[in-house]
This record gives sequence, structure tokens and C-alpha cells, in this order.
Amino acid sequence: MGAAFLMTREGLEASLIVGIVLGYLAKTENRGYFRLIWLGTAAAVAISIAAGAALFFTVGELEGRGEQIFEGIAMLSAVSVLTWMIFWMRKQAANIKKELEAKLASAIAAGSAIGLASVVFFAVLREGVETALFLFAIGESSTPLATGIGAVVGLTISISLGVAIYMGSRRLNLRQFFTATGLLLIVFAAGLLAHAVHEFQEAGILPETVEHLWNTNGVVSEDSHFGKFLTALFGYNGDPSALEVGVWITYLTVALTLFVRPLLAWRREPTPAQA
Repeated sequence: MGAAFLMTREGLEASLIVGIVLGYLAKTENRGYFRLIWLGTAAAVAISIAAGAALFFTVGELEGRGEQIFEGIAMLSAVSVLTWMIFWMRKQAANIKKELEAKLASAIAAGSAIGLASVVFFAVLREGVETALFLFAIGESSTPLATGIGAVVGLTISISLGVAIYMGSRRLNLRQFFTATGLLLIVFAAGLLAHAVHEFQEAGILPETVEHLWNTNGVVSEDSHFGKFLTALFGYNGDPSALEVGVWITYLTVALTLFVRPLLAWRREPTPAQA
């Protein structure tokens, strides 16, 4: 479920960019550039897959303390990238189409094939590398089969939404979509951060403080299907340390406050009719 959600979000961002680019080229009678766009997209996907494979194979060679440190660093990196992505997309969602079309117009006017292909290459590469990092983080608290199925489901949904956007569908409100998924991703990132703290504690880098603040494994076991679902999506830990809980609450409070405050201010702004 966590993999499906992340793949839908990340895949939609990539599909959105490709859809906007293809739509603009079709509208301006520049369909001859479609091949360059698909080549740039394919190259970005191939590099992303290679990066993901390198990440999984690297951790496969590690064990013990080295593995715990590597997993902690990977999860901490995922939280950093995820946090940046959430706030960046909230800011850019309304203007992303205009900015992409301006870059495309400049590349076409300059006759730059590389410039045109790079518009989608770097955007899709960013989403692909982020996805590889997130799937690795989810995979540490889920089974490979569940992660793989979730990734395929999420990718299918995101591609379908991307095609709908390219075909001119107005049913998807991007601002509302990225706001809703942004809130869920903040909760997911808080769980990843707590898991990173857990790995660093296991490696002896961070102090244990209170080792087990509570134990709810008797109610919802981490090894149960529901427990694994909660762990993959929200970072559930049946017996967390005090430091894990403190970090989880702190991140969640700060991130949600910073994310929601501009939205509340925007809603309070008077409409032209009220001004």
C-alpha cells in the first residue's frame, strides 16, 4: 500500500510533466519532436532503474552494524528528499505548466534538440531516483512481493492519470491532489525518520534513552499483515523508544504547521467580490 501510494504520487509527477510537454508540442504543431521526448524519458527511466538496483545490491552486501548504518542513512536521505519534494511541489503545482511551456518554446526557437529532450530527462530522472530511494526505504519494512505489487499498481494509476491529463481531462484538480497527498506524505516521512532513528540506535550511534516507551505488539503485531501495512505507510513500531517517538512527534508537528499555514492564509484571503 505504501509503495502504491508513493508510486502514484511520484509517477503522476513524471507523467504530468511528460503529458504537458507532449500536449504543448501537439498544440504547437511540433509532433516531430515526440521522438526526442520519448528518448529523454527512456534514458531517465533507465538511469533510475540502474540507481535503484545499485542501492538494493549495495545493502545486500552489508550486514550487522554496517547494514544498520547504511539503512539509517538511506532513510534519512529519503526523508530529506521527500520533505523538499512536498514543499516544492506545493509551491510549483499552480505554475508548472507555464514554466515547462516557456522552456519548450525557448528550446524550439533555438533549435536545440538536447535542450528539448533535457526538459523531460531531468524532471523524470529526479522523480525516478526519488522513487528508487523511497521504495528501498519501504522495502525495509515490507516484503519484496508486497513492495513490487504496490509499485506496479501505483505506476499503473499514475500513467492512467497522466494520459487523462494529456487528453485534456479537467477532472483532476492538481492543487487539491498535491495538497492531500502532501499531508499523507508528511506522515509517511515522519515514520521513515523514526525508523532511521531506530536503525542508528541499533548501530549504537544514537543513545537508547527509554528503550521501549510502550508495547502494543500484543494488540497489533508488527509481523501481522495489518502491522506490516501500518509500518510501511506510517512507520508503525509496536515498541518504540522514547527518542523515536519524540522525533516522530517533532517532525510531524513542525512539518504539518509549515505545510498547512500558507493554505489557511490563502483560504482567508478575500475574493475580488468581497474586496
